[in-house]
Amino acid sequence: MDTLAQYRAIIQQELKEYTEIPYAHGDLQCRLIISEDRNDFLLITQGWEDDLQVHGCLVHIEIIGDKIWIHRDGLEDGIASDLLRGGIPKNQIVLGFHPPDVRPFTEFAVN
Repeated sequence: MDTLAQYRAIIQQELKEYTEIPYAHGDLQCRLIISEDRNDFLLITQGWEDDLQVHGCLVHIEIIGDKIWIHRDGLEDGIASDLLRGGIPKNQIVLGFHPPDVRPFTEFAVN
């Protein structure tokens, strides 16, 4: 399996696990949305909490070139740690939600 296909599989597997965790309140579900070209991955919360519609992005990951860009990470422990456990090295992960001048201090890739 080539590296891109391997990264796609790891990302999909790690995010899919979150869709299997039920919400403790409301009529909410966690959904995984994957782009047709499979380089964009969104984990969203969707549903109703009382009379309020809930629809929001928890995680947005994009593969750009040979790097995994985390644009949004709303998970308690962070999706980067899941990707590391899945086998993606730190030098291949960009914490894109940090400003460019902060990224060199994160121990992850800068771009």
